[in-house]
Amino acid sequence: MAGKKAAALPRKSYEQELLRLQTELVKLQEWVRATGTRLVVVFEGRDAAGKGGTIKRVAEHLNPRVARIAALPKPTERERTQWYFQRYIEQLPAAGEIVLFDRSWYNRAGVEHVMGFCTKEEHQLFLRQCPIFERMLVEAGVLLRKYWFSVSDTEQQERFRKRLEDPLRRWKLSPMDLESITHWEAYSRAKDEMLVHTDISEAPWYVVESDDKRRARLNMIAHLLSSVPYHEVPPPVLELPERPPSTGYQRSPRDLQTYVPDHAASL
Repeated sequence: MAGKKAAALPRKSYEQELLRLQTELVKLQEWVRATGTRLVVVFEGRDAAGKGGTIKRVAEHLNPRVARIAALPKPTERERTQWYFQRYIEQLPAAGEIVLFDRSWYNRAGVEHVMGFCTKEEHQLFLRQCPIFERMLVEAGVLLRKYWFSVSDTEQQERFRKRLEDPLRRWKLSPMDLESITHWEAYSRAKDEMLVHTDISEAPWYVVESDDKRRARLNMIAHLLSSVPYHEVPPPVLELPERPPSTGYQRSPRDLQTYVPDHAASL
């Protein structure tokens, strides 16, 4: 982001607006389910750019039967022989579903290309086929939204350092993440080339400035909501029934069952 860096967003303001946006996401979910819409949201960006934290906030209050996260591991030997897009197609939503891609088919434009996991020919083929593939999705009625999380080199370095020192987040740091430090410019060139070929009118890229994680989360969710023509779907009318009178059931003795020890009592 050019110019003066924006002031840090106060936690209270962040949490209040996040809750409001998450409430709207639930309305969006119900609209997707009621209308049979298929919504795909792609999260891409550099390592430690804040994709995972944003996905967590998007999905936090959604029904996992409607909205799911697709975070595919590296391809198997069999998958390596398939058409590149094939295993991602299997993850696409049916009617009334939302799929959040925590990285996606764009692996080929980024890490696979930079780290040499694919050939130059495979990379060029991807850049030619990807716009065609995405136009097919859109023409078939899929709502496709693509977000690129942009983080500065200094902020990425600091987040890597914190992950290295925090035992609760140490698992997030892999040798491949550290490789991204020494390949910073190569990843930048790969991203620029990717945008040239795949930033199409039918499925444009939206860049999220993510040096401030709180701002990035709010900005991304607000934009997603503004880009989908959803409306509130009235929930079904439910009434809590009266509990029927007892028919004489007696709970079995506690000593016949094995209970979890009361660890909380030792605090």
